[in-house]
Amino acid sequence: MWCSRVALRRLQRIAVTPLTTAGGLTGAVQKQMSTLPRVYITRQIPPEGLKILRESGQVQFELWDSDDVPVPRCELLQKVRGMDALLCVLTEKIDTELLDSAGPNLKVISTMSVGFDHLNLEELKKRGIRVGYTPDVLTDSVAELTVALLLTTSRRLIEATHEAKTGGWGTWRTLWLCGYELANSTVGILGLGRIGVAIAERLKPFKVKKFIYTDVVPRPELASMINAEYVSLDELAKQSDFLTICCALTPETKEICNKNLFSKMKNTSIFINTSRGGVVNQQDLYEALSMGQIAGAGLDVTVPEPLPTSHPLFTLKNCVILPHIASASYSTRNAMSALAANNLLLGLTGQPMIKELKI
Repeated sequence: MWCSRVALRRLQRIAVTPLTTAGGLTGAVQKQMSTLPRVYITRQIPPEGLKILRESGQVQFELWDSDDVPVPRCELLQKVRGMDALLCVLTEKIDTELLDSAGPNLKVISTMSVGFDHLNLEELKKRGIRVGYTPDVLTDSVAELTVALLLTTSRRLIEATHEAKTGGWGTWRTLWLCGYELANSTVGILGLGRIGVAIAERLKPFKVKKFIYTDVVPRPELASMINAEYVSLDELAKQSDFLTICCALTPETKEICNKNLFSKMKNTSIFINTSRGGVVNQQDLYEALSMGQIAGAGLDVTVPEPLPTSHPLFTLKNCVILPHIASASYSTRNAMSALAANNLLLGLTGQPMIKELKI
């Protein structure tokens, strides 16, 4: 498991053979540069990644120079034409239409994300396009944010802040703004991987009584790190005082958190999702929260993103919604950017990527 700061230092040290330009850009060098692989970058990525690509001298790249507004789809379809590689983020759908637009030169996709539900893997495999992604480096930041969101939701911090600001803070009351504590609780993890383990490690000092998890298969090696017990999905719902969702979005996990699951949870349970919005049926979640089937929910991911401000979930006091910021620390985002750049360069030269999806 990489700490993002350590990972960034390692990624910065990866040897990349630069294009020698001693004596200035001669005609020969200019000609050499014009034949370098062409790369399109769909977002203004953090500086470490751009620095690696620029100083490598191995590619010529163009980017959508904005971090606030995604590249318009029509613009993206034009810009990818004839490109040899693409460095993207999770807001870009890499589908058949885009791959057809890019044409046969496209050999590498490097996504600056741990999730890959925005990629059509079947189509990429069919075309022999290699895919790099950025797991591990964001484990710590996602785990930290998950714990922060869990505590914020369970101890009703957003409600409390609002009351303090708007004059609701009156005389001391015995049950006003009471929440639920972690001590002696059962924490459930849906999808036990690196992030699930990291979350549990951070929750241990809160005197959690028991960790349980479910996954497609038991994960004894990971489970032993946190002394977690494997249970069925039904038992996970029934036993968990806090249920954290850490699974990838796949056809099997799409809306797995639905009316059936919420109906089995305790009315004192807290539901936390920092994985992908698509694993939750949001209408079912709204009904469970508004009817008191569960006590509260904290979401860092939704469908769509951004979630419209008119969405019913925003009307609930017991639902905390964040704008997908789990990996939003400076060190983590720079490490993701550096890993995405190195994956791309290695893929273009036919070498094993640092982190490559096996498709």
